Amino acid sequence: MDGDGGVTFSHVGICVGDLERAVRFYCEGLGFELVQSHTVGQEFGQLMEIDDVALQSRFVRRDGISIELLYFDAPGHCGQAVRRPMNQLGLTHLSLRVADVDTVAEIVESLGGTVVRSTRTTFGSAGSADALDFVYCTDPDGTRIELMHLPG
Repeated sequence: MDGDGGVTFSHVGICVGDLERAVRFYCEGLGFELVQSHTVGQEFGQLMEIDDVALQSRFVRRDGISIELLYFDAPGHCGQAVRRPMNQLGLTHLSLRVADVDTVAEIVESLGGTVVRSTRTTFGSAGSADALDFVYCTDPDGTRIELMHLPG
């Protein structure tokens, strides 16, 4: 043990407004694989700090990274499905390397996500193999996702 208490990364959790839409978005759109499904009840209420909690959980995995998609049957979800400012404290975005930003952006839109075209940033000649190309998108619930093409 090297002083970190035996810490290893487990997963990132995302609250979603429509579980099946979210699973389809992450699996069909971004290439994640559905690996676990759980029904969670009041036994986790204290941990989650929610009274009378009931939720459905779906773990999706890609490249060794797991995302837990959480749909709250009770008491439901709160907040708005909007993109948070980058300088707001907390999680800012998920980032994915892609072979072609335009192709993945089209898939994101076809599955209910949003492409924030005004964020498109390209260094080098657009379309060339050595160009750096970035754009921000959101999943259907407003979680920011960076699509980036990096040479190599």
